[in-house]
Order: sequence, then structure tokens, then C-alpha cells
Amino acid sequence: MALLQAERRWHDVLTRLVAIIQSLAERNIPLGGSSDRLYQPNNGNFLKEVELMAKFDPVLKEHVANVERGASHTSYLSKDTQNELIDCMGKTIVQYMLKEIKQAKYYSIILDCTPDLSHIEQLSVIVRMVAVDDTDTPTMKEHFMGFLEVESSTGESLSNLILKRLEEFNLPFEDCRGQSYDNGANMKGKTKGVQARLLRENPRALFVPCGAHTLNRVVADAAKSSTDALSYFGYLQRIDVLFSASTQRWTILKHHVETTVKSWSDTRWESCINSVQAVRFQTAEVRDALEVREKATDSMVKTDAQSLVEEVGSYRFSICSVVWYDMLAKIHHVSKSLQSVSMQLDVALNFLRTAEASLVSYRSTGFASAQVSARDLCEEMNVDTVLRQKWLRKTKRQFSYESPDEPEGDALKKLEISFFNVIVDASVTSLQERFKLLSDFGVLVNFPNLLEEDLAKECETLSNTLSHGDHKDVDGRELALEMNNFPVLPKAGMTTMEILNYLKEHKLEEVFPNMWVALRIAVTLPVTVASAERSFSKLKLLKTYLRSTMSQERLNGLALMSINQEVSSQITFDETINEFAIRKSRHVKF
Repeated sequence: MALLQAERRWHDVLTRLVAIIQSLAERNIPLGGSSDRLYQPNNGNFLKEVELMAKFDPVLKEHVANVERGASHTSYLSKDTQNELIDCMGKTIVQYMLKEIKQAKYYSIILDCTPDLSHIEQLSVIVRMVAVDDTDTPTMKEHFMGFLEVESSTGESLSNLILKRLEEFNLPFEDCRGQSYDNGANMKGKTKGVQARLLRENPRALFVPCGAHTLNRVVADAAKSSTDALSYFGYLQRIDVLFSASTQRWTILKHHVETTVKSWSDTRWESCINSVQAVRFQTAEVRDALEVREKATDSMVKTDAQSLVEEVGSYRFSICSVVWYDMLAKIHHVSKSLQSVSMQLDVALNFLRTAEASLVSYRSTGFASAQVSARDLCEEMNVDTVLRQKWLRKTKRQFSYESPDEPEGDALKKLEISFFNVIVDASVTSLQERFKLLSDFGVLVNFPNLLEEDLAKECETLSNTLSHGDHKDVDGRELALEMNNFPVLPKAGMTTMEILNYLKEHKLEEVFPNMWVALRIAVTLPVTVASAERSFSKLKLLKTYLRSTMSQERLNGLALMSINQEVSSQITFDETINEFAIRKSRHVKF
């Protein structure tokens, strides 16, 4: 009887300790402090929470009292016990996610690397799958499986690392149907990159480059294709540097504008819309703030402000602001949409086609409308709408028969040719070249519009794509037959996920097995590595300057609880306590 009471008491104590750890971990709050004793200054958030709960909870009150008077040699309040409980909770979360992934069968992997505060390269592992069971409708999920320490960032090392981790998870790599990374050469290299090495292991693990990173390169290609475009962003950067270098200057800027100017990143070009927007709709206000700094006593600040006042007040700068804002607004919306966890490949392709069509249309009318908006900005600043011809560098002739450079007489026409046409054409061309994504899966939503012969051909193509040796995920002939006999024709714009839900809702999985499998694989394919990027945000919150010596096991346990909060909330405390009890099982005399 006494033994049962002791077991119940320790179970109640551990339940409260696990609850405290989970609560702190989900909010990315540090657990430990410089002291590991109760009722001591700087003993950390975990012990402070224990002290607080002991004031109101009789179980913890009794436990803390026993620890304080030395009646119990076991307290379970030490840092080692914290690490063990964190590890138990992390492993329980992973086992729960693995059970769901194995039930789904097909999955995709999303990988991305970043150095942490301790200068250790961390590889974030995300598994994407379609959760299917007997009751709920199919749901797309992306599970964070932990960080891996990377010793070498070569394609061979990274591919071996991920294959080893999948083997530890007991996840057959033969069931992997997709892989997505950023645009690094070690990841997407066609010969020695991770995707190439994994494709040799499993040709059905289709590589889909990150849509957001690729779209970023589209904007970068456009910006770097024109001297006027690069100069414009250079002026934006100078404005931000001028005002952000001093709190006094920043106060002057805030006095004149509602939205402050923003800096921009050379690696995230689509985010430049934030810096362009601040100037596009507040050109006169920014110029007024610069005119105040023009009266500064510091010669360098005064000179810089004078040149910026002249440039911001120019007709050329206003045209560039309007054009870049219009273009980035079209692309930025698509970039944000692609980063959704629920984004599907067919929906992403529709977004990209819409963006391409919008840019093509903008090519014919955009410059004329930009001139009208730029004139309104110039009138607001009370400056002339005259585009001054910039000095043209003449190329030295090497031979006498070469004709000299003939500068364009009309400065406005030259700006349209060398700036507007160049960046719009570069964007459209880059979109067409970079987004040739797995068109084989288009038959899953377009089959009502195909002739019988074309349908059979495209179904056979999809079957070959999902084949490895003698193993086929779908039979092309049977798939075409199922599509010809599909009970309801998909509506225009219907997505693969909606068709999949229709099959599940009407219990037609066994009637249309090839469509059921093909649709699940199509939805499983990743579009971006945004989930991996989000895990890096948590990494920066967990491994801070004060916690730079954190072990990899503790980091992974805390990250699993913080990132997979939806999964963590479904796990009972008893599961964690049972795992902990198995590790600590020993004969204890009471």
C-alpha cells in the first residue's frame, strides 16, 4: 500500500514538472539559471515556476518542503533531470509523428542549413505528408523532425546524413516521393548535389526547387539587368543609412512620414517592396525630411542629404519608384502565397502563370501609367516633370570603320528601353525558365479537357515518372480508365486536394485506387522550404548568447516542443512519464 502511494505521489510530482517544462519550451523561455537550488536568486525560470506552484498546489508544496529539509534524496529538480524529461518529451513527439507518416506511406523531405550562434552548421529536417485515416478528411502536414549537426556541407556528406537519419527513424527511403531545397549548388547540383545523389538512390524522389527562392532569383535577375534599377536601390539604401545612423535623424524622419523607410537584403529581393512602398507613397515627405538634414552642420551629412534631395525630387526617381512598386507588388503576393504549408504544386503553378500573364500585360501599358503617377508625385513636390538626359560614356573605337555610339535623343524613350523594358522582360524570361515544374501531374486536374488519346499518353507519362524498375505507384492504362469513368467532372480551378477530398468523402478510394495514390503523391510534393526557414527563427530564440553551450539533444527536444506545438498538445503527460520511468527503473526502498 505504501509503495502504491509513493508511486502515485511521484507520478503527480512528475506530471507537474513535465507540464512546467512543456509550458516554458513552447514559449521559448530558458529553463535554467546560474543557480540550481530552490529559493535562490537567478535559479532559472523552471525552479521559479516550481516555487510559484508550490504556493498553491499541495503536491508540489509537500515535495518542495521535503527537498528543503532533506527528507528526500530524489528531487527531480536538477538540470540532468530536466534534460532527461526534455529528451523523453522530444522522442515521444517524434514517435507520434512517425506513426502518422508511416500511416500516410508517401512523404517528401525538405532540408535547409544555417549556422547557429556556436558556429555549428544545423540541418533542419522537415517531412511533408498527407495525413489519411478512416475518419478525418486528408490533411497536408509538415512535421519538423529535428536539427542535425553538419560536419561537412558537401552534397555527399549531406545526403549520407539524411539517409542515416531516415534509417534511424525506420522510414523507408523508397517511399519518399519528393525533395525540396534552396538554390545552393551543394543541394540542387545536377551531378554531385544532394538531389542528384538521392535521385540515384530513388528516382521517384522528385526534386522540386524552392519556389520562394527561385522567385527571389527572378527579381534579382531583373534588378541586375539594368543600371538604372541598381542605382535606384542604391539610393534607397543611402536614404535608410542616412536616417538610421542617428536617433536624432530618425526622429526627424518619423516627424515627416507615417511609414518609415526600410533597409533591403541582397538575398531577399522580393522583400524590397517594403523599402519601395515607403518612398512610393511618401516621396514628398521623405524629401522634406532630407531637406531638414540638408541644413546640418556636418559636411558629409549635408553633402549626402543634398544629393539625395536632388535625386528624390527628380522625375526619373518617381518613375522608378512607381514601376518597381507595381512589379514587386505582383511578385510579392505570389511569394507570400507560395510559403503556405497548405500550398499545392498545381495551385503554385497557377499563381506563377497568373504572375507571368500580369507582367506581360504590364509590359504594354505599365510605362505610360507610371508616367502619369510620377507626374502626380512631382506636382506634389512642386518640381518639374522633365527627364534630364544623363551623360553617356562613349566606347573607344578600336577600328576606324566602327561607327560611334549614337545616344538616344529622347531621355524618356531611353529610360523606357534601358530600364522598364529590360527589367520586365528579364522577369518574364526568368519566370519561364525557372518554373518548369513537374508538368506530368497536370493530368490529374486537366483530364476532363483531354482527348482519349492524349489522356492515355499523359497517364502513361505520369506512370513512368512514378516508376522505379519493376515497381510502379500507378498503372497508366488503369489510371486513364479511372479518369474516363470518374463520376463527377472536376469544376474549373478545382485543385488536387479538393479532388482527393471528394474521393475520401464518398469512400471511393478502393474504386479509384490509381487516382487515390497519384493525387496523394501530387499533394505530398513540396513547393518551398519555408517551413525549414521558420524553424531557423525558433533556433535563434532557443540557442541564444546566454545558451550557446546547449547540447544538441536539449536543443532538439526544446525545438520539437516549440515547433510542433499541435502535436505536443495531443500527447499525454503519462506517455512522457512512462518513458522516463523506463529509463530510471530501479529498485527503490521506501
